[in-house]
Amino acid sequence: MQSTFPTVTVLGIPFVKTTAANFIAVLQQRIMQKQSTFVVTANPEIVMYAHNHTDYHDLLQNADFVTPDGIGILDGAKILKQPLPERITGFDTLQALLKWGSDQHRSAYFVGAKPAVIDQLRTLLPQQYPGLNIVGLHDGYFQDDDEVVSDIQRTQPDMVFAALGFPKQEQFIRAHRHVTKGLWMGVGGSFDVLAGAVDRAPQFWQDHHLEWFYRTVKEPKRLKRIAVIPHYLRLVRQQAKRTRPRG
Repeated sequence: MQSTFPTVTVLGIPFVKTTAANFIAVLQQRIMQKQSTFVVTANPEIVMYAHNHTDYHDLLQNADFVTPDGIGILDGAKILKQPLPERITGFDTLQALLKWGSDQHRSAYFVGAKPAVIDQLRTLLPQQYPGLNIVGLHDGYFQDDDEVVSDIQRTQPDMVFAALGFPKQEQFIRAHRHVTKGLWMGVGGSFDVLAGAVDRAPQFWQDHHLEWFYRTVKEPKRLKRIAVIPHYLRLVRQQAKRTRPRG
């Protein structure tokens, strides 16, 4: 983990303690300096998966930055009496980097999501980010990494965005980030939102930290994923008790 920012460790995962604006500025600087950078945007579900899978836990600790993507991470930091300034979501970070990339004529590679979503992005991205050099668009339905990775190596993008879902996207990045000197970030379902295949929660729900509730109402199958939250908060409270000063 880089020491650019102070961190707050929630269940063994070190989250950057900074604002979204400061974080994005550092990423832009690193991209311009051609520094290899691995970003993980983690919510409680990812933290719990890491808690139960040692390999994935180690992988996250070896990322350059882990951001608090999810109000549950902010809640956990509060329980630990080490509050974080704000959420730094994968989707907002992705959008900010694409806009900056368009303004600065940077290059990006997109891997993941369904073929239909990638087809939509092929049309939409050049319209929305006309200055962005889109060097590759590949869906997530590949059996062998080699073809995609050799394409990334050939095109040398400034930014690689992997929408393969966790843990696959982080495993993919760890295995292949050495082939470029740029940014690699796992973005989950963000391509679906970019393509308009999935609606993002309206601003009101985002502002009131209820985006998770809006999405669960829209997609009831997410209920199973939300169910990890109480267990996660219980473990964080146990961590808080263990680390509380005695006396």
